[in-house]
Amino acid sequence: MMSSHAAPAAADPFLWLENVQGDDALAWVRAQNATTRAQLETDPRFVPMRDKLREILDSKARIPAIARRGDALYNFWRDEAHPRGLWRRTTLAEYRKPEPAWETVLDLDALASAEKENWVWSGATCLGPDYRRCLISLSRGGADATVVREFDSVTKQFIPGGFSLPEAKSRLDWADENTLYVATDFGPGSLTDSGYPRVIKRWQRGTPLSAATTVFEGEKTDVSVSVSVDRTPGFERTVFSRATDFYNAIEFLLVRPAGPDALQRIDKPTDASLSFWNERALLELRTDLTVGGTIWPRGALLATTADDILRRPPAERRYTPLFVPTPTRSLAGYAVTRDRLLLTISDNVASRLEELTPTDQGPWQRRPIDAPFPGTLGVATLHDPLLQRDPLAEDYLLTAVDFLSPETLSLGRTGTDAREVLKASPRFFDAQGMRVEQRFATSKDGTRVPYFIVWPPGAREDGNNPTLLYGYGGFEISLQPWYAAASGNVWGAHGGVFVVANIRGGGEFGPAWHQAAIKAHKQKSYDDFIAVAEDLVARKVTRPRRLGIQGGSNGGLLMGAVMLQRPDLFNAVLCQVPLLDMKRFHLLLAGASWMGEYGNPDEPADWAVISRYSPYQVLQQLPKGAPLPPVLFTTSTRDDRVHPGHARKMAAQMMAQGYSPLYYENIEGGHGGAADNAQRADMMALGYVFLWQRLGDEGAGMPAAARKDVK
Repeated sequence: MMSSHAAPAAADPFLWLENVQGDDALAWVRAQNATTRAQLETDPRFVPMRDKLREILDSKARIPAIARRGDALYNFWRDEAHPRGLWRRTTLAEYRKPEPAWETVLDLDALASAEKENWVWSGATCLGPDYRRCLISLSRGGADATVVREFDSVTKQFIPGGFSLPEAKSRLDWADENTLYVATDFGPGSLTDSGYPRVIKRWQRGTPLSAATTVFEGEKTDVSVSVSVDRTPGFERTVFSRATDFYNAIEFLLVRPAGPDALQRIDKPTDASLSFWNERALLELRTDLTVGGTIWPRGALLATTADDILRRPPAERRYTPLFVPTPTRSLAGYAVTRDRLLLTISDNVASRLEELTPTDQGPWQRRPIDAPFPGTLGVATLHDPLLQRDPLAEDYLLTAVDFLSPETLSLGRTGTDAREVLKASPRFFDAQGMRVEQRFATSKDGTRVPYFIVWPPGAREDGNNPTLLYGYGGFEISLQPWYAAASGNVWGAHGGVFVVANIRGGGEFGPAWHQAAIKAHKQKSYDDFIAVAEDLVARKVTRPRRLGIQGGSNGGLLMGAVMLQRPDLFNAVLCQVPLLDMKRFHLLLAGASWMGEYGNPDEPADWAVISRYSPYQVLQQLPKGAPLPPVLFTTSTRDDRVHPGHARKMAAQMMAQGYSPLYYENIEGGHGGAADNAQRADMMALGYVFLWQRLGDEGAGMPAAARKDVK
């Protein structure tokens, strides 16, 4: 439905396109889809690209991602025969084999067919240590909102009369076998302005949801509330949290879960991330913290005891530094085994690993782990704290990947660098002759901004390479190297250069790198991206005629901003599930939750900044005939995170001003844009055909009337 905060139609002639399921809006969408498909689907490159992409996505040689639950390793799997997917399991001994025997637990295709619903898998929350009872989350068409139903993983059936929640953006956890903590849509007044749950209730088995007891509430202006239950024997804790914005949370410990509930506020910086590890507490900082005359910098990871955090005033706490950032090193993440801590460190946008062992006094023992470098490493420990005797207590899974090397999955154990390779993904493209470089551009304020170039075989710096520049630059999300099987096949293998810009607003160098480009400083993200584009041209990697750009979500906002600020630099813009109307972003779906990143457009001081880059408003102010690069907008009707109205209105406004953007909206797919591999391959092929039409040999495949190259 249209937002209740809608401005008068005269102020926004395309406000009607915010009515997601409105007849007029969907008629407009279908008309644009038909126009776009007519131009792109008829290109002789489309079908081969789509089929190749589908083949990659459905490949049975992919590494099955696994999560341990008790004695079993669970995986969710999609392929050509199972487009909606199988939830399945095996054992570690079986997983070691080249072709493991899998036991199907839930066939989503069969379920969707039987229930005549377009179910998309959204995960399972299972109760240990036996992991028999599971709460299955199912999304209609890929939306964030899900239906939750209790499932028996032994009988492989949904439990009649079991816990069940209607469609909502729910958050929940097990208190025990017969009790849930539930945050969901309980009716009027139970949601925040961002559309997430504001109230948490304790729900007993066999009673209606309406009888559940309220145990925690947030404010309407919060982003959301959440609950986390640690059932580790001897260290049981339940923590409730109010996310006051995207980066700050107030947390409370439940101290009397049996009688009248009592909550103790945990005294910590609201923007610091806290986790408990048995008798210890780990605190990751986003701003500097001063304790007893010592200043711990933002980005540091500190250890103390749970007692210190819960019972001592902040000035009396004793912290042990586990990681302290430098200008080029930041903490990408950490994981715990039974006895040790594994750090993943970003070192100039490449991963390194360290193993830390606690000591009773002084610094912890620190050991660098020998692992592939440079590239991206991922660590997932296998320890199950609910098991008294856990044979995998010190084991972990290590993934390693880079731009030219497909992913490997190894089984490691603390105390040694020896690892067993469990699985290796196949090479989906021939990397012979390809090479990767890391370079640095100088942004407007003098900041050095790193970027990666993936060169195709035989490419020279002659200014004539079709080049695709990708960026994101928001929410402290890092763009580290990945194996792009799709673009390697349909872009790099045909002579395209691929570039990844590590601009501010991301997390590549920790919280400082992110905070340098939020709110009043958001323009720095766009300055950084433009600087990378200019560097590519100056160093003759490419030229504007051959340079295209791509980004989604916050990256879609990036696309909209830079194409308007520097239309002379680009000849193709692939703008996916974007934010574009920054005057109204906070009124649409989950938009209010992002004011911690962008500011509040209702505040005059914030709008004075936002209005200078908000693409929808900047577009409206362009003089008639101002040149703009060709653009393809893509989004999804079922995206209930970033409202499809952003892309709809931007495309419509461009058309009203005489431009000819392409627009494609998948009716399903959620924020990811596609509900299954067939839809994903189709959407990707449309995008790559658009890029080749604009950046290839003088508009090959393009109608003559559409050739408006930016010189």
